[in-house]
Amino acid sequence: MHAYATAEATATRRAAPRLLRAGPGWRIAALLAIAAVPIWALGRFTDIDLVLADALYDGVARTFPWRDAWLTDLLAHRILKNVLSLLAALVVAAAIGDAIRPLGLLAQPLARLRLRVIAGSAFAVPFVISLLKQGSNAHCPWDLARYGGSQPYVRLFDALPPGVLPGHCLPAGHASGALWLIALAVLWLPHHPRKALRASCAALAFGLAVGSMQQLRGAHFLTHTLWSTWIACGIVLGLVLVGQSLSGRARLHGAMG
Repeated sequence: MHAYATAEATATRRAAPRLLRAGPGWRIAALLAIAAVPIWALGRFTDIDLVLADALYDGVARTFPWRDAWLTDLLAHRILKNVLSLLAALVVAAAIGDAIRPLGLLAQPLARLRLRVIAGSAFAVPFVISLLKQGSNAHCPWDLARYGGSQPYVRLFDALPPGVLPGHCLPAGHASGALWLIALAVLWLPHHPRKALRASCAALAFGLAVGSMQQLRGAHFLTHTLWSTWIACGIVLGLVLVGQSLSGRARLHGAMG
């Protein structure tokens, strides 16, 4: 009887539907690890951040001309931020509601897991990036002496000069409000991986565009946005892998029970 139950549980675990198989999951994780190197090198060994910020800064007026523009400030920074925050709250509320009282619409295989991955991303991506910002020494461009402020420019992992307080500006927080949308790719997994790839690329492009609005304003450097993008991808991948593992264990316990 025990052998039969064990065999049945093993078969259930193998048959449990998964959003992402182990092979592709490890390949994506490896690509993310590799991608961290050029992002780090850009900030550490090049002046790309300063070059781009210099091009956007008006040295005569001593300001970033796009700082208070309608497109970058009102639309992208305020209105869009509120819309994305509302959307994230609705998704998280739906997942919490389903956990309390399961929805019949999510009875199909993987439907509930998809919602939980998306809701987890909507919460975790902005939250984790906000926490990381609190430990960052980097200042925002508009706070630097180079651009009319008073703070020194330091690279990632550099120590601040004595008496200078941390700037808490890296990674980019505003972009994180859009980058959780990468998780929408799970809506097409596992049966339509190409559509999932296109969806994730579209979400990445949107998140980078949102981040670029802050770069135009002088609120962030390019590498701030790139690090946010990298972190968001890692969080979404982690939620997919952990979520489907927990789902598989639940099925396994159910089979053994």
